[in-house]
Amino acid sequence: MNKQSIIGLVLIFAIFVGYMWWISPSQEELAEMARVRDSVRVADSLQREALRIEAEAALATDSLAEATATDSIATVVAQGSFAPAMNGSNQTIKIANGRFDMQLATRGAMVNSVCLHNYSTYDSLPLQLISPSDNNLDLVFLTTDEKTIHTNELFFTPFVNGEPWTGDSLTVEGSDSMVVSMRAWVDADSADATTTTTTTTGRYLEFVYTIHGDSYEVGFDIHYNHLDQVIAPTPWVDLVWNNHMQRQEKVELSSRGSKNRNKDTERAYTNIYYKPSNSKPDNLRQMRDDQKQLKTPIQWISYKQQFFAAILSADEPFLNANVKLSTDGNDTSRHYLCDMQSQIGVPYVAEADHSTHMNFYFGTTKYRDLHSMHQGFERMLPLGWGFFLIQWVNRYAIIPVFNFLEQFNWNYGIIIIVLTFLMRLVLFPLTFKSYQGSAIMRILKPEMDALNKKYPNPEQAMQKQQQMLALQRRAGYSPMAGCLPMLIQMPILYAMFRFYPASIELRQKPFLWCDDLSTYDSILNFGFNIPLYGDHISLFCLLMFGVQFFYTWYTMRGQNMNAGMPGMKFMMYFMPFMMLFLFNSQSAALNLYYFVSLSLTMLQMILIRRFTSEQKVRARMVAYDAKNNSKSKKKSNFQQRLEALQKQAEQMQREQRKR
Repeated sequence: MNKQSIIGLVLIFAIFVGYMWWISPSQEELAEMARVRDSVRVADSLQREALRIEAEAALATDSLAEATATDSIATVVAQGSFAPAMNGSNQTIKIANGRFDMQLATRGAMVNSVCLHNYSTYDSLPLQLISPSDNNLDLVFLTTDEKTIHTNELFFTPFVNGEPWTGDSLTVEGSDSMVVSMRAWVDADSADATTTTTTTTGRYLEFVYTIHGDSYEVGFDIHYNHLDQVIAPTPWVDLVWNNHMQRQEKVELSSRGSKNRNKDTERAYTNIYYKPSNSKPDNLRQMRDDQKQLKTPIQWISYKQQFFAAILSADEPFLNANVKLSTDGNDTSRHYLCDMQSQIGVPYVAEADHSTHMNFYFGTTKYRDLHSMHQGFERMLPLGWGFFLIQWVNRYAIIPVFNFLEQFNWNYGIIIIVLTFLMRLVLFPLTFKSYQGSAIMRILKPEMDALNKKYPNPEQAMQKQQQMLALQRRAGYSPMAGCLPMLIQMPILYAMFRFYPASIELRQKPFLWCDDLSTYDSILNFGFNIPLYGDHISLFCLLMFGVQFFYTWYTMRGQNMNAGMPGMKFMMYFMPFMMLFLFNSQSAALNLYYFVSLSLTMLQMILIRRFTSEQKVRARMVAYDAKNNSKSKKKSNFQQRLEALQKQAEQMQREQRKR
């Protein structure tokens, strides 16, 4: 391995370690996050207490003094226009299609839960993308009689395809679709007329859900029927969307809880993403609690986990949004991940018959599915969007080839091996010169050692360097042959590092001893955590370490680490141990790729070294000398100036030693 390749590897390692350090929250940040959570809890407590006191004061003068405290508070808050919708019973409607089971609650007309088909958590539980809650969705607005309405407190009347519905389960199959609507009546006489199928009768607020038989998408409309004299004039109403995020993937002991999430892969890929109308998708800060006020129009908001996402998009952009990701440090249950909340400004127009059309997406983060919707959803995937070369490698090389290999129905471990082999085959013309240069440098080692002995003093470094470059030129070796291939391979190496942990195709797919290629493989669980290493031993990582260590020994064997590279030999042997610690908790697919890639690289290097003939190199050197000696070449002005500077530098060094 030449000097340029070593420097390239050291830079890659330094960038990776620096990135891991940079994303880790400091003690001050952790303390500030805890302080903010405590402040929010105190503020919420004070607000609830103030509302309770206000409601009790109003209750003292109300004619409904005999009602219970809870019913009285609700009546005080929502009395007036929507009073008829304050009474009722909560009913759950279960809807199943080819992709998920969804539950709609008549109280609040909200999506109470979503459970995906064909997927389960790592411990074989149903995969709930939307966790059951009575506060998942809430439309908040002000009425003309100055009452604040929260739709999660209203009882809605269900309709299916325009007809009143009293059942509790529905099924949609194939290419069919179904419209489930929920109406909250304003007028008591309209509330009694529930048998009507005419949307122009009465005054009501309607949530409309359109479910398709074989789709992750759900149409979501808010219909304001003759409410222009009920809702106070406003450019937008607030839609509050909450979700209690549950873990779906395997987690280490060191990753549980809120204090140490640095090795928590699922948490690293879980975040709130949003798409401003006039720019590219963005997200909150990674691996930490965060919130942001978005004052520009927003096209969509996504609650994304490692392999799944719940997305709310709109035909007409949202006017603004407040998005927040928080972690409850007191919730130490193994399935708790974090909490997500959005307060979204949905456009409103005071018309007799006004509707807002939106869409929910409850499904996977498969690149092909997200890209097919043409809304930029695929930019949630960590494919290296910040650097065009990395995203091009993933989008136009790795993903298409990976999808092509899937058609053969091979085991995904075999697909990774074949994909790695194809990548190394494509890169071989670029790496050939680098490996051949390494072989030439081994042949030239006796001459290089002789030059080191001939010019032992530091002040002779420039002269020694010139002699070494001349020697390499005679043998046909170029230093760029080692540096350029390394630079070209860096985007591919990083693209693979981003691709494998984010590929749902690998989720819960076994290979050999590994039961899930998307997460770490374990042949031994300690039951306790080793700092920086983890609570287990990954065999794929161990194999990768073994090959990397042997590769380092093979390339460093016989190389002379001169005084200009102090500690480089130690660094090269130390790097495999660092990779062992850093990659022990990475996905098995990633470690399998590096193991196969390093094995193929070493095989290529051994073969190239074996077939690089010393006789041919010596013959090339003789031919080069004969060609140059046959010409009486005049030195260029640059060469003359360079030699003059060298002599001047040597003269100055001799004078300094005399002093």
